[in-house]
Amino acid sequence: MQHNALYYPSASRRMATFGKRGMVATSQPLAAQVGISILQQGGNAIDAAIATAAALTVVEPTSNGIGSDAFAIVWVDGKLHGLNASGPAPRAATIDALKALGHDTIPNHGMLPVTVPGAPAAWAVLSERFGKLPFAQLLAPAIALAEEGFAVTPVIHQMWQEAFNNYATYSDAAFTPWFDTFAPKGRAPRPGELWSSPDHANSLNAIANTKAEAFYKGELADAIDAFSQKHGGLLRKEDLAAYQPEWVDPISIRYKGHDIWEIPPNGSGMIVLQALGMLERLEACPGNTLETLHRRIEATKLAYMDGFKHITERADMAPSTEQMLDDGYLKARAALIGEQAVDPVHGNPLQGGTVYLATADSDGNMVSFIQSNFKGFGSGMVVPGTGISLQNRGWSFSLDPEHANALAPGKRTYHTIIPGFITKDNQAVGPFGVMGGYMQPQGQLQVVTAMLEDHLNPQAALDMPRWKWTKGKTVEVEADFPNHLALALARRGHHIVKVADSISFGRGQIILRDPESGVLQGGTEPRTDGAVLPL
Repeated sequence: MQHNALYYPSASRRMATFGKRGMVATSQPLAAQVGISILQQGGNAIDAAIATAAALTVVEPTSNGIGSDAFAIVWVDGKLHGLNASGPAPRAATIDALKALGHDTIPNHGMLPVTVPGAPAAWAVLSERFGKLPFAQLLAPAIALAEEGFAVTPVIHQMWQEAFNNYATYSDAAFTPWFDTFAPKGRAPRPGELWSSPDHANSLNAIANTKAEAFYKGELADAIDAFSQKHGGLLRKEDLAAYQPEWVDPISIRYKGHDIWEIPPNGSGMIVLQALGMLERLEACPGNTLETLHRRIEATKLAYMDGFKHITERADMAPSTEQMLDDGYLKARAALIGEQAVDPVHGNPLQGGTVYLATADSDGNMVSFIQSNFKGFGSGMVVPGTGISLQNRGWSFSLDPEHANALAPGKRTYHTIIPGFITKDNQAVGPFGVMGGYMQPQGQLQVVTAMLEDHLNPQAALDMPRWKWTKGKTVEVEADFPNHLALALARRGHHIVKVADSISFGRGQIILRDPESGVLQGGTEPRTDGAVLPL
């Protein structure tokens, strides 16, 4: 039968998903099945999140891999815990070193933008602190998927093809392993076509059997070091060996009677909190859809400008998180939101291509987890014989020594990946996230406001047509964004651009728990191959 797996002439609809004993929501059905299988084996939400994350490195390599970074917010025994598993720049990564190589900005591909990957360490420390099942058991499903292969899903194919086209422009031999691993037939795999990676399976097996030590101090670290040196990279085994993820206290803002939680900088969750904080400080305008939408866009713009100006490694930030979320400061920023769109500028608080998954279990544990290679497959660098694709997170650093996010050895850069979590009255409501580079804070704001202000269920909140601020007064909207609102926003001074393809508008997952019954309600992203599975 001949058909196109990416052609859907009729709008489809799915309902919110309900469950009682557990739930897994993520962007690829096989990965969601892996998480559910771990819950069925007696694992908890943390075990399910680790297993799902490992499986996603196989079934969605277009967005993440073993060489990714990761962040997590974990609700266990009535308390939130934050994990920052983003990696620092190599010790040899200095502004002078990059400029000596002829760079005025950090390249987005190749070995130079590669920082220490944190994802394998994140899996190991989460398992050690909160897991129930043996670590090796959690990675076994991902290993089997890599060995036996899986049928490529439609949206994954689309992103795979885009990456193939991007990397095909390079003649550098450093990119050859990517094509050997991810395009063995000389092209991107097609929808429904089987793809496997025995090298990927072997690497996951080594990580499983050593609780990630093989990646940071063993044979995989040796292979990464050798490849980096051969192709002009700065990452060394010593950088890998010195790495440890950081446990952090999540930060929050109150919005519509709920507390919205994010990982503190160097993560960019601060942008979400600032934007919500501004909106909370404006007078309500119930029933005025245009005014509500205009305010959300303007608050997002102002928060982004603060984020771009100030967010980096906490020790290198001039304003503190408390100053950036100060009530008086947020009121002053909110006061800048008027009737017309503005070109946003940052304030001064110093007065005085990613995968996201959510899991829940019957004991009340919940996890908001995100990991990413940054832009698509990342740097385009795959370590030969390992299946390890390395992220390009260092691309976010600035080579301007006066910039807050200036490159420095051992420094972690401004990070786009942000897991979110909602609580109310010190009880868990649930994890949420929207992957997609710089779309993430905007996507989070849109689903949070849709649920808490517009009173939409999780699936309906994810289904809503999205907007995306790009620069100045320019706002991109999806093709099905209501035309009357697009025109009304244009009359307010916004430059509205309709975009045919929805893939750049983020891909989200949500799980919420009813505080009385404990029933779970989940939604999954309609813009990708997502699945939310109950237990």
